[in-house]
Amino acid sequence: MAVALNLAILPFALFRLGPGSFGVAGLVTASIAPALVFSNSLALSTARELARRLAPSDLEDAQRLFATAVALAVGLGGAIAVFFCLAGAPLARIAFHLSGPLADDLGLAFLLAGSGWLCQCVSAVFLTLFSARQDYRRIACISIVSTVCTTVAMLILIPSAPQASTFLGCQASGFAISLFLTLAWSHHSLGEWLARPAFHRDALHRLVRLGSWQLAAQGGALLAAQADRYLLGALLLPQFVGFYTVAQRLQEAMYIGVLKVGETLFPFFSSLHQETEDRKIDLLLRSSWILNVLAASALGGLIPVAGPLLHLWTGAEVAAEAQQVLVVLCVAGILGSSVNVFAFYLLAQGRSRDTALISLVTGIFTLATSAIALPLFGWQAAGCSTCVGMIAQIALTVFLLKQSSSLAGMGTRVFHLVLMPLGVGIVTALLLRYGLDCAKLDLVAAWWSVGSVASLSAAAILVVAVAASQLGPYGALCRRDLRAIVARFAPFGAV
Repeated sequence: MAVALNLAILPFALFRLGPGSFGVAGLVTASIAPALVFSNSLALSTARELARRLAPSDLEDAQRLFATAVALAVGLGGAIAVFFCLAGAPLARIAFHLSGPLADDLGLAFLLAGSGWLCQCVSAVFLTLFSARQDYRRIACISIVSTVCTTVAMLILIPSAPQASTFLGCQASGFAISLFLTLAWSHHSLGEWLARPAFHRDALHRLVRLGSWQLAAQGGALLAAQADRYLLGALLLPQFVGFYTVAQRLQEAMYIGVLKVGETLFPFFSSLHQETEDRKIDLLLRSSWILNVLAASALGGLIPVAGPLLHLWTGAEVAAEAQQVLVVLCVAGILGSSVNVFAFYLLAQGRSRDTALISLVTGIFTLATSAIALPLFGWQAAGCSTCVGMIAQIALTVFLLKQSSSLAGMGTRVFHLVLMPLGVGIVTALLLRYGLDCAKLDLVAAWWSVGSVASLSAAAILVVAVAASQLGPYGALCRRDLRAIVARFAPFGAV
């Protein structure tokens, strides 16, 4: 629901704001993004610690952890928000050379974006009460309601005030509604686990011990995600940031959808601390195969129809500028999906140093490639650096996994269950794109034609990836897991 509404509202916002103002909104969002390093690290650390303290006997300890996390979110998060509200606009004008009408409402834009981030930071801590219990129904309901309210606000307010601050203000209203719903629901259903903000030394030590490495990990992830946008804003005009944001938003919609499915594994892996290491690695690799097949199908389905999809969604100008970038970003997204499950596993096992190392290496490779490619080849090279960063991420993750596991046939397992589905998915998607280009089909005539081709492409990639996985020594294992998933969702026990 959230993905669908975000995709539906983006062309409306782009048309009403124009590429310039939309690009400024993207730059403000990218400027606020470093604050997510703190809020995401705090939320992940809190969720992991609470997932280990769900028994009634752990109530007092869990309350201290929660009270400390809320105090950090309100105290330190409030200070970060004030900094961005006051200093964000002057720094952005200098870094991105913003001036004239596009920068007139920059101060208000940062004020609204900073306030929205603070609401998001506090609500993320309260949401850990639900994620620690794997209560995804409530999390989904909160996300849907807040996204619906954000969409309605954009439809009403943007036409009357087509400015970057209006777009960011509507997003901030969604975060505020999410905070209100989270507070109300947690008080109603988990009131005994709540506690007033306070600092407890033992709880703070546990959160900081895990969170300090998470800060480094989130920092590397931020660098990898925002490197192209920062350099495009510093080197080129804001409209190119707008074009890149459109392509990235479409790719992110699919990528985040797959990532949200994978997030359910974090509390699951956290609960496996009493299992043997071989059992954990076995579940890790099998989960990775399922998520990789899903990611290759979902993201690969966009590659053959990148041009027609952008044409219908945002217009001919954006399609001409951004379709190649969208293809490259989808390939990068497929490659990046290979390590999502590993990241949740490492975090659940308390191996934050490894996740930090992986993120930092990814960010360094991404930034270095962007710094070389963008000045040489222009904005069309945006996205290539992300592919390079993801390849480095895969190599380092596989190395760390093999170093820490004694499971027999580790290399063969990683190739069969992790790398092969992704490689087969990318090759199949690119071949389908080449075939459609040769066929010269007119897909821009209607949404149904683009949707049908994208769905058929995703289905074809899924079939090819599953068929390829039947080859080799772990084909039976893949069939068994696939059968279990289908049986879970098949009606009336048909399978």
